[in-house]
Amino acid sequence: MLAYTLKRLLAGIVTVWFIATATFTAMHMVPGDPLMNDKAVSAEIRANLERKYGLDKSAPEQYVIFMKNMLSGDFGISFTQQNRQVNDIIRDHFPVSATLGIMAIFFATIGGVLWGALTALYRNRLPDIIIMFLVILGISVPSFVFAALGQLLLVNINSLFGASIIPVAGWGTFSHMLMPSMVLGLGTMALLTRLMRSSMLEIVNEDYIRTARAKGLSPSRIFFRHQLRNAILPVITVLGPQIAAITTGGFVVELVFAIPGLGRYFVQAVQQLDYTVIMGTTVFYGAFLVLMVILVDILYGFIDPRVRLS
Repeated sequence: MLAYTLKRLLAGIVTVWFIATATFTAMHMVPGDPLMNDKAVSAEIRANLERKYGLDKSAPEQYVIFMKNMLSGDFGISFTQQNRQVNDIIRDHFPVSATLGIMAIFFATIGGVLWGALTALYRNRLPDIIIMFLVILGISVPSFVFAALGQLLLVNINSLFGASIIPVAGWGTFSHMLMPSMVLGLGTMALLTRLMRSSMLEIVNEDYIRTARAKGLSPSRIFFRHQLRNAILPVITVLGPQIAAITTGGFVVELVFAIPGLGRYFVQAVQQLDYTVIMGTTVFYGAFLVLMVILVDILYGFIDPRVRLS
């Protein structure tokens, strides 16, 4: 097991290095100067920034400086936000994104298991057809469309009651999180619904299900004690990567709902060509996703010895 874990960790380190290298290369292929216009208030500040990050040096030298700073945990200072370290931006705003992501994955898991089981129970009947149609919409429609529709729905609800029942945007209370988490979790819920439906339909014809029926067990007991418990296992196996994907993938939702999460700052950094914030958050997000995948792989190794043996 130790050898298997070390291999996964080594593969994760190589993946993070590749992400950092690809990000550095992509940022230096983008036309423009990150210190143009009002981003450097004086020639002295510009010279100091160029010297610190090696912007006055060749690309290979800049790459060495970037990797050294990254290995020491220093992602640099934002070019557009005065006196703010990239590390401070990540520390202050990633918990907001993580909170939103946890709520979204909770909503997606409950909905995916419930709707998936329901579609399998009513296979090829009206509930199955309606839910699968909504699943296709959830997978194919971009999140920013659902975000705009969600805001419109909240505006209509608040207008109907003549008061702000649920805030349309912002952050700070539980009611602020409801609509953004639902919008963020829709895509994952649709994916889990399809997976749950397929798993349920495969289990229906298993020998132990036929044995339970032959023993005279009630349909409800067979459904909850045998079908649902076994069908949910494939859903659990994909939750690790999905948690990381949701937690790191709320860029547009955070921007639309004015949520001060890390994704919102990443979008702003791209718009303002803030090199240090873009590279720092990209490497951080990539490392977080790789870490979640490694943890899931190690958990697989404990659960199923065939994984580490292969």
